[in-house]
Amino acid sequence: MKVPQAGAVAAVIALALTASGCGGNEDDKGTLSIGIKFDQPGIGMRETDGTFTGFDVDVATYVAKELGYKPERIEFKQVYSNDRELLLQYNEVQFVVASYSINEKRMEKVDFAGPYFVAHQDLLTRAGDTSINKPEDLNSKTMCSVTGSTSAENLKKNLAPKAGLLEQSGYSDCLVALQDSRVDAMTTDNAILAGYAARKGNEGKFKLTGQNLSNENYGIGVKKGNKELKRKINDALKKMVADGSWESAVKKNFGENYKYEPAPQITTG
Repeated sequence: MKVPQAGAVAAVIALALTASGCGGNEDDKGTLSIGIKFDQPGIGMRETDGTFTGFDVDVATYVAKELGYKPERIEFKQVYSNDRELLLQYNEVQFVVASYSINEKRMEKVDFAGPYFVAHQDLLTRAGDTSINKPEDLNSKTMCSVTGSTSAENLKKNLAPKAGLLEQSGYSDCLVALQDSRVDAMTTDNAILAGYAARKGNEGKFKLTGQNLSNENYGIGVKKGNKELKRKINDALKKMVADGSWESAVKKNFGENYKYEPAPQITTG
């Protein structure tokens, strides 16, 4: 049996490596699973054509790029307010960018990168309703929020303890309940509410009452203990602010007239 020369063997090995994509080819990365909201206009929205829009989508896409993933290698998965921690714990997603307010209770279960945005809790009412001008006006009325949201908890505990509460799985369901007069107000972050009010078909139907009921620092959730990923995401967020991409994304998704806070200082390093 003829033994092949060393040079021929080396050539065969090199050819095999090239064909298989070994040695740092981008194909080795596979896909990156990111949790986002699918029903928050301006924040995270799955459009009817299957594309994704919103500020959180732009942030997630930018971070993914800095991690080495092109847009076509991102797999967006829908998350709800009450299952974000579970999806991270069971590795269903690598990180969550979903209007995810940083608080001590959540930090017991997950780690956060950021914050990357500051929103304020507000109320959305029907455009012709003049009976709700402050949180206390909800004491004789019914509000809607999503299950697991901190917004309704804040109102019930501190401002309107006698208010009725309808909890829904998504904000879109709350908006339908508000439009159908089954509730009197919808509460969550002003950025989310503004997105719904400005959505095509909703113009002139709803209004924000202009409350600043809380400061919501949005963070990017990662699995507890994954310090390396948190560091890389923080680096990406700093770069996004520095090169102007952050401000461009804010204006594109919330409109030129939206009064937003400057990019917050990252405090989760």
